[in-house]
Amino acid sequence: MTMVDSPNMSETEEMHESELYGLLGEYDNVTSLKKAAERVRDAGYSRWEAYTPFPVHGLDKAMGHKPTILPWLVLVAGISGCLGGLFLVWYTNATSIEGMPHALRGYDYIVSGKPFFSLPANIPPVFELTILFSAIMAVVGMLVLNLLPRFHHPVFTSERFARATQDRFFIGIEADDDQFDRERTQQLLRETGALTIEELED
Repeated sequence: MTMVDSPNMSETEEMHESELYGLLGEYDNVTSLKKAAERVRDAGYSRWEAYTPFPVHGLDKAMGHKPTILPWLVLVAGISGCLGGLFLVWYTNATSIEGMPHALRGYDYIVSGKPFFSLPANIPPVFELTILFSAIMAVVGMLVLNLLPRFHHPVFTSERFARATQDRFFIGIEADDDQFDRERTQQLLRETGALTIEELED
């Protein structure tokens, strides 16, 4: 029979630390939550989140969130849609490239003496493609940047967290944060006035 040495105390703590997702602090009003968020932000934490039952004005500033890159992605997508739409209407209405397969050739027909390509007449499809590309990028970009869809999260294991959609506010600090230390982080949440502090298992 092979004997397996039992882990010492430090190894046991490391194993338990690796299973710990983070700490969840509970607050009963917006003012307490925003002040707590400012304390956590100033403490240098970067992997943490606030949970509220409704949008809280100024919370993103209290958390130190930087502007998202999503508007720039939407702008690039909109410009791409605009240029793509212009190319599409020009190619299909004002070109007839010799040697190209018939299905890929444009139709440069003269209609009532009008020019083959006129911008005012083609604004509707260009506008629609601009809006379409922008809308798709806004939705897809939001999902990707927020790591969605996500069908489970460790905070869902907390029974008290169910009140996050009713009348309670929460701050969750992840154990993966470089600043995270169980005792020190618990003390920080106590100092911010957390009603309860709960450990979340990963």
